[in-house]
Amino acid sequence: MLRTQSELHQDIGREVIALEAQALAELGAMINGSFAAAVDLMLACKQRVVVSGMGKSGHIARKVAATLAATGTPAHFVHAAEAAHGDAGMVMPGDVLLVFSNSGDTAELQPLYAHARRIGVQLIGVSRNRDSLLMRRSDIGLLLPQLPEACTASMAPTTSSTMMLALGDALAVAAMRSRGLSGADIRALHPGGDIGRRSGLVGDVMHSGDRLPLVNVDTPMRQVLITMTEKRLGMTGVVDASGDLVGIITDGDLRRHADDIAAGTAERLMTPAPKLIEQSAMVDDALEMMRAHRITVLFVVPDPGSRRPVGAVQIYDIASSPPWGQ
Repeated sequence: MLRTQSELHQDIGREVIALEAQALAELGAMINGSFAAAVDLMLACKQRVVVSGMGKSGHIARKVAATLAATGTPAHFVHAAEAAHGDAGMVMPGDVLLVFSNSGDTAELQPLYAHARRIGVQLIGVSRNRDSLLMRRSDIGLLLPQLPEACTASMAPTTSSTMMLALGDALAVAAMRSRGLSGADIRALHPGGDIGRRSGLVGDVMHSGDRLPLVNVDTPMRQVLITMTEKRLGMTGVVDASGDLVGIITDGDLRRHADDIAAGTAERLMTPAPKLIEQSAMVDDALEMMRAHRITVLFVVPDPGSRRPVGAVQIYDIASSPPWGQ
């Protein structure tokens, strides 16, 4: 039976993923004392880990430098070809040089080796060629498995670059854990994007003041509906005579109790004891609580033990989708 073009594409995709997964498994089995020594060398570095490479290996090197810096190891990327035209000055005494090269014999890298040796910078080399110039020049050599590339001609860097990327991640994470960096430390290095947003305080993103929908327990449902419509958060909190939060009414509650809306009060339709979070908590803590309870809104209180709401935070304020998926 002839296979369709779509089926052939899917087969190729699965084949490539399987080949690269096998390569990663073999790479993992080759992790040894040299890997540990490379991590120790990076941890002992007094300046920065300078990462370099050419071609696809250079692209991987740039990413590894960014990952090292983002996980607590000062690092930057130097383009190997530019190093021969002045950028070698970016490598200074006290640095550690980390070089990626599939063949290990890339000519553009040789001036960088010479400069590193001249100023006493130690070199970590990553290659799958044990007898290459890079591995001979390296103080610590990290050998990749000798496996074919995933491309048809086994020439375009595919499997090899995947292994380099994984090895770079392994070095970065091993160093990060050895430094004892916490989640808060990592978030401090990521003030922008999703990580930066999640590392903010709940009090900074909550709906408060006139934007906070609240009704009393004896509020007629007609007025509850008006409040929910005006505040446009799809819910309202229900407070008792002392101002403490005792329940929540959501759009879902309205659908489930449609027959009772005309004559009921807020207390009759509310879901009691809604979840609370302090305004000084991290946004990430709010996401974790929403994930644990599979909810999309939390009321915010000023202090632990308080039930007097000062705000509300919704999943849509702090994430693009519910943390448990669609």
